[in-house]
Amino acid sequence: MYKKLLFSVFLLTNISLYSQSGQFFDAPFGGGIGYVPAWYIPNIDPINSQLNDIGMSELSNSGFYSSGIAGYLYVGFVKNLRIGGMGYGGSLSTSQNIGNENHEVIYSLSGGGVTIEYTLPFIKDVGVSVGAGIGAGNLELDLFRNSEDFNWEGTWEEFSNTDSTSGNFNRKLKNSYWMVTPTLNIDYPIYRFVSLRLGVGYQISFADEWTADNDKPVSGIPSDLNSNSFFIQSGIFIGFFSF
Repeated sequence: MYKKLLFSVFLLTNISLYSQSGQFFDAPFGGGIGYVPAWYIPNIDPINSQLNDIGMSELSNSGFYSSGIAGYLYVGFVKNLRIGGMGYGGSLSTSQNIGNENHEVIYSLSGGGVTIEYTLPFIKDVGVSVGAGIGAGNLELDLFRNSEDFNWEGTWEEFSNTDSTSGNFNRKLKNSYWMVTPTLNIDYPIYRFVSLRLGVGYQISFADEWTADNDKPVSGIPSDLNSNSFFIQSGIFIGFFSF
């Protein structure tokens, strides 16, 4: 009897919410968290120019896949406004044997921050939101050249010997930046608790200082080698959604 009563109350409550949603919920509400894959297309021409000079294959100009997590919540006290956060990371690489040496270059981009979006009120059942992300990130460029196998003792001998003629080389170049990322996202709820996303954006970065290895300053980096990038994203979110 008790279980039947609880079920009846639950059923009637849901019917009431659905029938009166147009009267009481005149703005989107709810929120969720989800997996957000994306495709970033940064400018890598300065890197490819150097790769061409040494006879290596280029990094792909078509972009790279990134994985990310994002979440948001409608704040309630401002209609249609939602606040959240996001983080992402991805990379692309090229590797080639030149003579008896293996050369590899890895380009990595990552970042995260706070998101602020406004869902357009005149579009119903689907959430079309414009906004921006504000945060920070890192652009890293790893260079490797290897001509021999490694071992524990040899690693320390190479490290301590300033006259070493080893054919091994590696260098990490890093640019830490602040970013503002305008976005346009479309969220489609396939169920009250599951929503799909498709969106686009453009990452604008602010920072021109580079470091190498253990944070030593680097000069002469081309001005057009930065983290500015157009991207396309999708996503699947779990939470509670009403647009």
